[in-house]
Amino acid sequence: MSMTQYDINVRQGLPEEMQLLLREYPRDAWPDHPNFATSIRNWMGAHGMFRQLAELIVTDTQALLDKASDPTRYASRLGHFGNLLVRNLHGHHGWEDHRFFPELEAADGRFARGLEMLESDHLEMDQRLESFTRASNRYLQLMDLSPKDAEAEIGAIQKAGEGIERFLERHLSDEEDLVVPILLHHKMRG
Repeated sequence: MSMTQYDINVRQGLPEEMQLLLREYPRDAWPDHPNFATSIRNWMGAHGMFRQLAELIVTDTQALLDKASDPTRYASRLGHFGNLLVRNLHGHHGWEDHRFFPELEAADGRFARGLEMLESDHLEMDQRLESFTRASNRYLQLMDLSPKDAEAEIGAIQKAGEGIERFLERHLSDEEDLVVPILLHHKMRG
C-alpha cells in the first residue's frame, strides 16, 4: 500500500486499517477513560487552538473582503495571529515528527504506517503554510508601501487560509483518532 492512498486531499477520515484501537476506544469515551491524562488533554487543546486560529484568520479575511473591517486593523491581526498559527504549527509538528511519533511507534509498531501518513500530512501542511506566509507577508509589506495595491493580495490570503482550515480539520481529526487510542491502550503520557 502506498502513501498516495492516504492522500489527505482525498481521504475521508482515518483509513479503516488504522482504526483498530479507535473501535476499542471511541472518541466519545476518551474524556472519561482513566488513562486520559492531562498531557493528552493539553495536546488536544493545542489542536483546538490551531483550529481556532485558522478560523479566525479566515473570518477576519472574509470581513475585509466584505468591507466590514478596517485594513489597518486587519493587517495588525493578520501579522499577530498568522504568526502564531505558522510558528506554533511548525513547532508542534516538528515535536510530533521527531519525538512523539517515534515514541508511539516504539510502543505499538502496528501503527507505523499511520504515523508515516501523519508525517506526510505535515509536509503538505508546510507547503500550505508557506503559501499563506508568502501572501500574508506581501499584503503586510504593501500596506506599508502602497496600501491601495495591498488589496490585490487579500484573495490569495483567503484561499490559503481556507485551505489551511480544511486541511487542519481533516489532519487533526485523523491524528487524534490514531494517537489517542494508542496512548489510552498503552497507558502512556499519564
